[in-house]
Amino acid sequence: MATGTATEKPKIVWNEGRHRFETDDHEAFIEYKMKNDGKVMDLVRTFVPPSKAGLGLASHLCVAAFEHASEHSFSIIPTCSYVSETFLHRYPTWQNLVHSEDDSKNLKSSI
Repeated sequence: MATGTATEKPKIVWNEGRHRFETDDHEAFIEYKMKNDGKVMDLVRTFVPPSKAGLGLASHLCVAAFEHASEHSFSIIPTCSYVSETFLHRYPTWQNLVHSEDDSKNLKSSI
């Protein structure tokens, strides 16, 4: 049985201490900053080394971050250009998690 094929979903892990989701080899990652008292995840940078380009890792990293946000009722600020200009255009179903100013007003008023 073959392992490590290109069609296998890569293992993405949450590295809470480094504020990022990363491949299990730590080479590719998406970094975030928490804002608004920990209710908003600002995705600030996605990095995939040239040796792993074209494998869809950036997309898998984004999915992991968006799934985490969804599970924890966070909204997302897509500061990273890959997230805002590529990922969200390819996968518009995640758009509902994108933070808006109205979300901030609702957060402040509910405290």
